[in-house]
Amino acid sequence: QVQLVESGGGSVQAGGSLRLYCSISGGIYGPNCMGWFRQATGKGRAEVGVIDSDGHTRYGDTVEGRFAISKDNAKGTLFLQMNDLKPEDTGMHYCAFEPARCAPNWDEDAMTRWGKGTAVTISS
Repeated sequence: QVQLVESGGGSVQAGGSLRLYCSISGGIYGPNCMGWFRQATGKGRAEVGVIDSDGHTRYGDTVEGRFAISKDNAKGTLFLQMNDLKPEDTGMHYCAFEPARCAPNWDEDAMTRWGKGTAVTISS
C-alpha cells in the first residue's frame, strides 16, 4: 500500500520561497504519476503540477515559471520548489500518486493515493 507524507510547509512573506517534500513508500513500480495539489479554504483542490515516471513535468497555469517539481526515486521523495510566492498560493498542499502515467487532464480525480497535506501561508 503506497503511503505519502508531506512536510516543509510554513509561513513566509510574498516573494519568498519554500520547498515541500513528500516521502512516498510502499513500493513504486512501473509507470506512475506523482503530483502536488493545493486547496484554499472553502475551495476544491487545484492542480499545482505533476511529474511522470519518465521525468516529464506539467504545471498549473498559476504556478508555471515559479514552481518546479522534481523527485529522487532512490529515496522515494517528491519535491516542490516554490519561488516568488504569492498570497494566492496559500492553502493545504497535498502530495498525490497514481500507479499509471499522468492523465491528460491531471485533476484530483485522476489521482487515487493522497497524503494528509502540509499547510502553506503566504502573507502580503
